[in-house]
Amino acid sequence: MERPDGSAEAELHARLAGRHIVLVGLMGAGKTSVGKRLAQWLHLPFVDSDHAIEESANMTIPEIFKLRGEAEFRSGERRVIARLLGEPQQVIATGGGAYMDAETRLRIRERGIAVWLKAELPVLMRRVQRRHDRPLLANADPEATMRDLMAKRYPVYAEADLCIPSDEQPHEAMVTRVIEALTAHLEPPTDNPSKDNPA
Repeated sequence: MERPDGSAEAELHARLAGRHIVLVGLMGAGKTSVGKRLAQWLHLPFVDSDHAIEESANMTIPEIFKLRGEAEFRSGERRVIARLLGEPQQVIATGGGAYMDAETRLRIRERGIAVWLKAELPVLMRRVQRRHDRPLLANADPEATMRDLMAKRYPVYAEADLCIPSDEQPHEAMVTRVIEALTAHLEPPTDNPSKDNPA
């Protein structure tokens, strides 16, 4: 991925106007990998909300699920993301369930641009099988669980400002897609001459 010239980067920063870029999507969608590269492109800090939750709780997410339960995890997740959104501009990768919370969606809408990295089931399964720290998939049929999560969460993810396909393209190519989509989404509205000069 080529570095932008200074003017292109400055223009996108101006259009963002200090808003966070918040990546949402299911586990395995590539939020952390893409987020790190996007933050580097924009010279912004990057934070993974799952890592921030673990630091805040002083335990891993699987441990939180086991010892405190999912409800307690979701409550902590809500608080941590609210805190992150109150900090200076950064690129934030959220956990797969974070955007399902109505309060979190509202905060993101107020303070950021939500970017959904949308991946199909085969892509997600190939990616998540590389790791064994996914509490929601710790069962006899993780693929069925993933299908269920897709059915429940994709309609809500669709409320995001942007939807970017997450496939087997290199992460750099996905970052380019995000940058292009952000630039188009944040394009200042074109003046309408007919309003300024009515016939």
